[in-house]
Amino acid sequence: MSSSRRAWIVGASIGATEALKDQVGLCRWDYPLRCLAQHTKNNMKSYSQAKKLSSLIAKKEKAEQYEESLRKVMYLSCWGPN
Repeated sequence: MSSSRRAWIVGASIGATEALKDQVGLCRWDYPLRCLAQHTKNNMKSYSQAKKLSSLIAKKEKAEQYEESLRKVMYLSCWGPN
């Protein structure tokens, strides 16, 4: 998620919290807001871990392709038509 999008989400959350403070029913919203904040925090970690994992997988696939092409070159240089 881009940093500007995160900034908008944080700004909207702060604005909503400030608006709710002015109302009498803030205590009714306190628990759901904390749950939402915790859920978002946990998902951000999962998102960053998934992003790291996908980049590692891409690097591994690229290394395997490089190894396969090198294997072909070696085979053809040793056994191919001269």
